[in-house]
Amino acid sequence: MMAEPAAALGIPLRLLAEAPGVSAAQVIVDQQVGDHTDLADLRSVTAGAAVVTFDHEHVPTAHLRALAGDGVAVRPGPDALVHAQDKGVMRERLGALGVPCPRHAIVASVADVEAFGFPCVLKTTRGGYDGKGVWVVRSADDVPGPLATAEANGVRLLAEELVDFRRELSALVVRAPSGQAAAYPVVESVQRDGVCHEVVAPAPGLDPALATHAQEVALRVAGELDVTGVLAVELFETADGRILVNELAMRPHNTGHWTQDGAVTSQFENHLRAVLDLPLGSPAPRERWTVMVNILGAPEGPEGAGQPGRLYDGYPHAMARDPRLRVHLYGKDLRPGRKVGHVNAYGDDLDDCLERARHAAAWFRGDLGNESE
Repeated sequence: MMAEPAAALGIPLRLLAEAPGVSAAQVIVDQQVGDHTDLADLRSVTAGAAVVTFDHEHVPTAHLRALAGDGVAVRPGPDALVHAQDKGVMRERLGALGVPCPRHAIVASVADVEAFGFPCVLKTTRGGYDGKGVWVVRSADDVPGPLATAEANGVRLLAEELVDFRRELSALVVRAPSGQAAAYPVVESVQRDGVCHEVVAPAPGLDPALATHAQEVALRVAGELDVTGVLAVELFETADGRILVNELAMRPHNTGHWTQDGAVTSQFENHLRAVLDLPLGSPAPRERWTVMVNILGAPEGPEGAGQPGRLYDGYPHAMARDPRLRVHLYGKDLRPGRKVGHVNAYGDDLDDCLERARHAAAWFRGDLGNESE
């Protein structure tokens, strides 16, 4: 999704693809198949590049430091990115900065978790995403599984309080090496089974003072950690009216996909501008409301349901029903629960935007209509 604004700006991209034909490889001509955990592959693909940046946080920190030592401009840098790679490091640093976070502790045994208190949330400090590596535990009997998973993967286990929250929010900011920064409106995100389902921009009914506080927290974190590019600060809005930082992501983020059609400058363009230290574009919304709903692979489907081409069968109905709808498909094979695209609907009426986006996503997923009829 960074390829489109890069082409418009005349910025050539080079891709390290994990396999031939993956989503980004379908739109970026200059590509190399390799392994992001292999330093030789990383050195090969970044040779001669002005800047290297990422669409996930899983490149080993040591490899990024090696690239930086070679003189490659790594943005965000490894000393910043480690806070998105390692939840234990993140919690320790945010605590030192006085950033509001859930109560937490590193645990290494059932006794440690019992001392922390039930119920709680256990998270592997590295490697988890979209609900993976996260467990809600309510008794000592629930703890051995997470402990074994952490040990098998050579990572630590983090315990956090089970927060009494009314909803999840996301404060997305972008920062350039020069220090220029911009903040997008705070959004509400709805998670299902650990996966982002829909995003509403701006968050409905959010107290303006709390929204400003959330943006200030995100901008402060970006500055203190020396982040370059997009920083998504995922937040809990607690039942008693506070915000607590849940997760950090230092890349264009699912909660910012609405910006492709709902903001003056998308998160993808602003990420490119930031890592190249170009002046940032306006993060202002184009419409009063924008709703993003993810298209997920259905649990079951007819023969051929694993092929991305089946999704395109949804275009005639969705486009005819809603000419203002914006559809973004990723060219991925369909698997149950996998994010294979998203739709954006925008306008002055929130209920209308929600209905349009939800209907379209359900149609593409196959929950509505029957292509065989």
